[in-house]
Amino acid sequence: MSKQDALSRRLFLSAAAGMLGVASLPLDWAHVAHAAHEADAARKRAAVRFAFLTTAEAADVEAIAAQIIPSDQTPGAREAGVVYFIDVALGSFFSRLAGEFRARLSEFHSLCRNRHPEMTSFAALSSEQQIELLQAVEHTPLFATMKLLTVLGMFSMSDYGGNRQNAGWKLLGFEDRHVFEPPFGYYDRDYAGFEIEAGKQE
Repeated sequence: MSKQDALSRRLFLSAAAGMLGVASLPLDWAHVAHAAHEADAARKRAAVRFAFLTTAEAADVEAIAAQIIPSDQTPGAREAGVVYFIDVALGSFFSRLAGEFRARLSEFHSLCRNRHPEMTSFAALSSEQQIELLQAVEHTPLFATMKLLTVLGMFSMSDYGGNRQNAGWKLLGFEDRHVFEPPFGYYDRDYAGFEIEAGKQE
């Protein structure tokens, strides 16, 4: 991978992580917590089954996510199990999006079939064909929702179904500590025991 490609990937990941703080979708946190427990239980079962997505839908959703955050020298959306996060999200705390998402995914599948009648699904297309088709729909609500869900699935806690083996956190260099203790930074300077490091006083 060239330095330019590496820089582009880092810029994308930085921007993607920023989306987590600006997502305007209100959440029912009780449902979020319940979904986390359900996702954890699902991973512990011998056979993981999709709760919302059909097998065919899951294959296409995973393929789309894998183009949004592709795999190279580091894991992408496929390795991080983003599709499992999306399945949990649409079946629980993002359930209000589920009906519209499924309808738009069906429309997308029809577009795919019209352009490539020899193929049975988006997932069956070559990577080049997939990219070409996604470029044609990159300004649609479906693609916007897929981008958001892919980023959330890549960087959220693994309890929600994605970020498998903390793949997303490792890309960002995030250290998962069980307990964070103050002081956290300048804003917390009045915390008892806080000392400004030498050379950082203004």
